[in-house]
Amino acid sequence: MTSRFTWPGHYAGSGRIARLGLIAVAALGAAGCTQIRSHQGYIIDTDLVNSVQPGVDNRQSVLQTLGKPTFSAQFDKGDWYYLARDSKNYGFRNPHAITQIALDISFDPAGNVTTIRRSGLDQVNSVHMYGKTTPTLGRKRGFFQDLFGNIGTVGAGGGPGSSDGGGSPNGGGRGRNTP
Repeated sequence: MTSRFTWPGHYAGSGRIARLGLIAVAALGAAGCTQIRSHQGYIIDTDLVNSVQPGVDNRQSVLQTLGKPTFSAQFDKGDWYYLARDSKNYGFRNPHAITQIALDISFDPAGNVTTIRRSGLDQVNSVHMYGKTTPTLGRKRGFFQDLFGNIGTVGAGGGPGSSDGGGSPNGGGRGRNTP
């Protein structure tokens, strides 16, 4: 005869439920650290890109082959840009570029392709913020110096009737009472 002892309020299957709960919590914690991959921009087909040739193609043929560009030059309308970027991030962190392809197609005034330039991550520049403040020249002042620093300096100079350029009470305009 076997007897199973259980604590009050405790039943035999609670160990299994506790393990399942622990596994669920661990799975949710790991899900927050999973890598998220994303693609932005043009979907590049290397065969189509390689089929565009300088001196052979024009704007219409490039438009039919590659489609509408990601963006075009603003001023001279001579360049079309096709941009594609793959990036990744973990959880709530900012995305970081893994690969990038920038395709620059230049046209002459007649609309014929003159050059095709390709670039990658070598053109990406990372800009890091300095912090919460912008560095400036001059003294570094604290909160209380900014708050109370001008006490006693108000009205010390430049007011009406003073000799440093203020207006005269008689309307002279030069800062001194001259006849």
